[in-house]
Amino acid sequence: MSGKRSIFEEVSDTEKQQAVQPGMIDRGRGGARKAIRAWLMILFALVVVMIAVGGLTRLTDSGLSITEWRPITGAVPPLSEADWQAEFDKYKQIDQWRIQNQWMQLSDFKTIYWWEWGHRQLGRVIGLVWAIGFLSFLVARKIPTGWTGKLLIPGLLGGVQGAVGWWMVASGVTQGEGMTAVASYRLATHLGLAFVILGFLAWYIFELGREERDLMQARRMKEAKLFSLSTGLMHFAFLQILIGALVAGIDAGRSYTDWPLIGGQLLPPDATALEPMWRNFFESPGLVQFIHRCAGYLLFIFAIVVWRRGSASAHPQTRFAFNAAFAALSLQVVVGIVTVVYGAPWQIAIFHQFMAVVVWTLILRARFLTAYPIATSVRGVK
Repeated sequence: MSGKRSIFEEVSDTEKQQAVQPGMIDRGRGGARKAIRAWLMILFALVVVMIAVGGLTRLTDSGLSITEWRPITGAVPPLSEADWQAEFDKYKQIDQWRIQNQWMQLSDFKTIYWWEWGHRQLGRVIGLVWAIGFLSFLVARKIPTGWTGKLLIPGLLGGVQGAVGWWMVASGVTQGEGMTAVASYRLATHLGLAFVILGFLAWYIFELGREERDLMQARRMKEAKLFSLSTGLMHFAFLQILIGALVAGIDAGRSYTDWPLIGGQLLPPDATALEPMWRNFFESPGLVQFIHRCAGYLLFIFAIVVWRRGSASAHPQTRFAFNAAFAALSLQVVVGIVTVVYGAPWQIAIFHQFMAVVVWTLILRARFLTAYPIATSVRGVK
């Protein structure tokens, strides 16, 4: 046992180092943050590609070419002419072929089949990448403290998304009901859930890009009012994405191609012709496109308000984030108008959908920086 020390005795250098150890907040909590972030970025990119492929599958009317849901065996495409003919015969039993596509030959069917098969296969790949990554980090005990539940969320939502995808397709796989496409509200649910998954992945990527101690310090500087405004902008943008899915689901973007009028007047003709009345808000091409336009105008006006507030932030990177989000949203408005005027050709329509991903991500980035600002000194040194 060491003897008693005088209160005036100097502490040794070794004891000083033991007393002051930087990074204590991150100790035991860090895990493989960089590796997990890289894995999430791969998942993010795959989901973006999935959204694009899904959009092209819809634009090519390929979504109903596979009339069964076989999560496991469906990964294997037809391998012989007999297998192809069997799939084609199944497709011939549904209303889309009977009403719309009786002109198709087997070669034409193969084209739409490959689009839908590729879309489903990409979903399987995403699920596999998530499962392998999550289990690897879990077994290796490399997941940071408090992150296990968070990293489970994208995987669970991905499983739900697969079921929602079939729920959507099943609405169009009908016989004698006159359906030639999937139900638009189910398409909106499917696309909306994809953007929710994308949102979780983006937020986690932002968080893992900074150390835990940095986030804890930044949280004290949270710009509460700006955070609330950006949260409102995020919700408004998400609503517009859902309305856009309704437009896509019934090809409402091709119903009227004049702008700023619609059908040559302020309100679309026959906007409330369907019965009962509520169906018009989901199934009337003119009314749905009109709602999408009006929501876009309101979203843009609200974005100006949020952008002006964001431009007054004391943090340069936060200001830049709001500038980027507003610039992307402004471009999206222009692309939306061009999409309508040209009758929604697939090239412009898919770019419009891709821009929705960009706008969504940049709004999330701006919102994140209001919650966790990056402090900058007078000299601009972080």
